[in-house]
Amino acid sequence: MSISNPQFSSFSEYLLYEKKYSELTVKAYLTDLESFSKFVTETYGSTSLQDVNYPQIRRWIVVLVEHKISNRSVNRKVSSLNSYFKFLIKTETIQANPLSKHKALKTSKKIQIPFSQKEMEDVMQILEKETDFEGVRNRLIVELFYATGIRRIELIQIRIRDIDLANKTLKVLGKRNKERFIPLINSVVVTINNYMQLRNELEIIENKEYLFLTKKGLKIYETLVYRIINEYFSEASLKVKKSPHILRHSFATHLLNEGADLNAVKELLGHSSLAATQVYTHNSIAELKKVYENAHPRSKNNT
Repeated sequence: MSISNPQFSSFSEYLLYEKKYSELTVKAYLTDLESFSKFVTETYGSTSLQDVNYPQIRRWIVVLVEHKISNRSVNRKVSSLNSYFKFLIKTETIQANPLSKHKALKTSKKIQIPFSQKEMEDVMQILEKETDFEGVRNRLIVELFYATGIRRIELIQIRIRDIDLANKTLKVLGKRNKERFIPLINSVVVTINNYMQLRNELEIIENKEYLFLTKKGLKIYETLVYRIINEYFSEASLKVKKSPHILRHSFATHLLNEGADLNAVKELLGHSSLAATQVYTHNSIAELKKVYENAHPRSKNNT
């Protein structure tokens, strides 16, 4: 990973090798730090973040807000900066964290609306008509997201060796390099076999170890995955947000609606605590409420 500012190299290694963060996550941290470093240099003439104070950070936050950066994004950038200062304290480079008394900006709760089962069925009907390499690949991408609940970066990083068709399992490398095994349903196994036949017919394959490739034989990338999901679901859904994360959300919500155990869903999603999984119970409870109101003899719907 290339680092344009040498003062962040040790921090980068700390995140990668000690905290076990993914390269993508580390890159996001460094981008935020580079942004603040540039601001400090241009505004105050300083080249080291070891000497900054809270008023300077506060001024940066004000500038970000003035540039219409959302409070959620501002909080994420400040969080990256806070992690860096904690690292400097850990390494005894600074004595105090200038962000120790900072309060995050208020944000509204993001409501993630999952795709309905009808929308999922409609998209799969569209994808079933695809027969060429890209079409079958796209179908497998959608099926894997919905059948396993994996994250976008986890899907991109799947290697051929991670798939055990005999035992119908998929090994996933999650956050902080934590491995988990997810069962594969029969329909996904069939699509994997169909995809592999077409994949093997590609003239050039440069990234042979990875499952998902472009038609040029290169490893698939994040923006392409997002574009694929958005394109197909735009044909079947009027929801504003159509992304891989909404598919992950749909996976968890539909499982819970069908009576799946919360702990089991937690393990499938790769969450470290139940608190992270419980956000998906909102839609499950909404579904239960609808069933209750339609079925209970004292419900208003039945009087």
